[in-house]
Amino acid sequence: MKKNAPKKGKRAAGGKRKSAARPAANARAKKKARANASAGKRSVRSKAPKPIGTVTHYYNHINVALVKFAVKVKAGTALWFKGATTDFKDTPKSMQFDHKPIASAPAKKLIGVKVKKRVREGDLVYKA
Repeated sequence: MKKNAPKKGKRAAGGKRKSAARPAANARAKKKARANASAGKRSVRSKAPKPIGTVTHYYNHINVALVKFAVKVKAGTALWFKGATTDFKDTPKSMQFDHKPIASAPAKKLIGVKVKKRVREGDLVYKA
């Protein structure tokens, strides 16, 4: 036996082991994916709720949040405020636009919403 020849089970010259390719496992995975696709199966993804608004400002002395809604929202709609340190659900009884009470909030307008807890700028608002 030669001195410099790599021995069985040892590392080859250069410190790297020769790895055996696994074509059988890859072929099985591809075959399974094709079978699922042809059967009409789709991967299961949880549908995360889409935010309907964003908190732009909060007045802590009167517990009012300014929210910019992306869609039209009625006054009795349950809202979920979610942020880095905020996570609560509330049904606002009072909504105002230009210091006047409104029954529904139009999209893309800053609306004053009376909330029960503190919210922060940048918190997202979802339908609860």
